[in-house]
Amino acid sequence: MLNAFIFLVIVALGISGYYYYYNTTNFIDTEDARVTGDIVPVSATVGGMVKDWKGQEGKTVTEGQVLGKVMVGNQATDIVSPIAGTIVQSKLVDGQMVAPGQVVAQVVDLSKLYIQANIEETVINDVRVGQEVDIVVDAEPDTKIEGKVAQIGLATNSMFSLIPQQSASGDYTKVIQRIPVKIEMDNYSEALVPGMNATIRIHK
Repeated sequence: MLNAFIFLVIVALGISGYYYYYNTTNFIDTEDARVTGDIVPVSATVGGMVKDWKGQEGKTVTEGQVLGKVMVGNQATDIVSPIAGTIVQSKLVDGQMVAPGQVVAQVVDLSKLYIQANIEETVINDVRVGQEVDIVVDAEPDTKIEGKVAQIGLATNSMFSLIPQQSASGDYTKVIQRIPVKIEMDNYSEALVPGMNATIRIHK
């Protein structure tokens, strides 16, 4: 019995080791990924009172579509959508006062969503544009989405942090940095929205 138990343990360790070796040799996996899109702000060009606001969340708009007006005295200036897409955030109601340049809504083209994954610097050299990617979004765990690496960032995420890492005290702890990688999806469900978490596997 003891010999059989030891044999099973050795077999299990061997299988686990082979599985780990196979995965690390052929794939790059990360859960540090999410659905996103090019979110474009809608801004008021002048200051004044908002009138006839039609930029409700969920509304599909075309490029240049008038969403409302800003009244300055008897003069009206249109608030227009800079792109075609869907309004995912609206910050206005009729009668509200706005300032010049104030962001009043956010628009994204839901037909052009993509995945942004953050890949560790220790394996980024194995990532190349065009590599196949398996994607699973947490909201739809039973559905695998196929994609491809479209773009690899030229700087780490920490370079754009509001509080960048510093070592002025001389007590520096090295932290593995992550580089953003854009992954285009071939097809995906209409239920996907920006911000959803995802897990990705890049084929080396």
